[in-house]
Amino acid sequence: MNNLFYRSLISDGRLLAIQQGNYCLPGELPLNNVRCPIDGNPLYSFGTPGRTEVVQTVRQAKHAFSLWQQIPPPRRGELVRRFGNLAREHKQALAELITLEAGKIEQEALGEVQEMIDVCDFAVGLSRQLYGLTISSERHTHRMMEQWHPLGIVAIITAFNFPMAVWAWNAMLALVCGNTLIWKPSEQTPLCALACQHLLEEAMATMEDVPEHISAVILGSKEVSTLLVDQTEISLVSATGSCQMGKAIACRVAGRLGRYLLELGGNNAMILAPTANLDLAIRAVVFAAVGTAGQRCTSLRRLFVHAGIYDVVRKRLLKAYETLPIGDPRQTSTLVGPLINENAWQRMIDAIVLAEEQGGSLLTGGHRISDLCGSGIYVQPAIVEMPKQTAIVEEETFAPLLYLIKYHDFDEAMQMHNAVPQGLSSAIFTNDLREAEMFMGPTGSDCGIANVNIGTSGAEIGGAFGGEKDTGGGRESGSDAWKNYMRRVTNTINYGNDLPLAQGIRFDT
Repeated sequence: MNNLFYRSLISDGRLLAIQQGNYCLPGELPLNNVRCPIDGNPLYSFGTPGRTEVVQTVRQAKHAFSLWQQIPPPRRGELVRRFGNLAREHKQALAELITLEAGKIEQEALGEVQEMIDVCDFAVGLSRQLYGLTISSERHTHRMMEQWHPLGIVAIITAFNFPMAVWAWNAMLALVCGNTLIWKPSEQTPLCALACQHLLEEAMATMEDVPEHISAVILGSKEVSTLLVDQTEISLVSATGSCQMGKAIACRVAGRLGRYLLELGGNNAMILAPTANLDLAIRAVVFAAVGTAGQRCTSLRRLFVHAGIYDVVRKRLLKAYETLPIGDPRQTSTLVGPLINENAWQRMIDAIVLAEEQGGSLLTGGHRISDLCGSGIYVQPAIVEMPKQTAIVEEETFAPLLYLIKYHDFDEAMQMHNAVPQGLSSAIFTNDLREAEMFMGPTGSDCGIANVNIGTSGAEIGGAFGGEKDTGGGRESGSDAWKNYMRRVTNTINYGNDLPLAQGIRFDT
């Protein structure tokens, strides 16, 4: 464990804070025990805060917001710039933490840290571009305009599979927009959160005008998330995770008329058309289906292949799956690391059993590899050939499980593609311009991300990230996603000597 980030002490089952960091310490609720997915060995235990500590953290964040919102946006961007530089300086160590807690292979972990750095660069530029509008007024000697102001406290709830990047998507934009942060990370990756918080506080310490408590981390399980989202002082809850989790949060936040931003599950699909470049397509399929051991929200779950190329694609995929290097993610040769825990493995085999009961055939994989890295959960990625899109195919299984389905015409493929509750990421491989344009058009993919001749995974930070339907409708990171973290104000200025009313109404006294 890297002492640079977590000079942590375990005492009576309590994970004590790093230095004087702004962390919510254990309270009266049960301990959380964390195991390393690489070998299954215990890493540490930490306690869970109760209502008193959550309320105190919110109170501190509210006071900090009253000060932080007054700091000019470019100055707020300077804090983000300094944090990004620290992330660059410690990129390797941060990536090692991700591998330790989430089980990602080295290159994917480094890529995640780079994504966090890139988001910092994006947010720094954004700090000078929080533009409003000037609007033509129907009244003489009047001007209308829109402004965007800081929103308040932003609660960020993140999942294990991107333990740093997804926080950064939200946090860096929220900070330059003038908000304060409370981060509830996955209980499986708390050290990644503590490391980021530590670096942010290190950056804060170099600036005299940054108030205390603009960012805090609260560790714990879903009970802590519930306590947090119920706080009426929380202006926005941004949550990443399962559709079930998102629906529960949405109901609670909507019940108090709060705002929420949800990035939830994705049962992502790809269409391989007759004109597809198969050299590109096969590579894209394999990375999207087995990268991060199939534990990305953008992982490929459903592959629709035209009947004319089906046998060739099937053969090439089976050959590619046979040679996948599976093992310790710390080894540079490894491409597929472990599943996060036993529950993930159980869900995978349950899905395979149901798929076979619904007419599917297991073509390859689907078994556990027991002689790797102690008690780590390593599996052979699976391909299941399905006669059609059945009930289990319409569910998301967060594991390296790919359903292979034949189609005969484009309309049939699109119908199956859109016939699922989720709507995050999608792709088509084709050299037919008509198919490509239809796929991206209003009657094509109903997902928030629709790609042509690239896979479903690997979104850039410059585009707004998120999806439709049960994926939640939220958008994070690029484009105009910053507007989620601000409140809009419409102003009308009368610079004349008369008081005309809108719509020509007369109300003379």
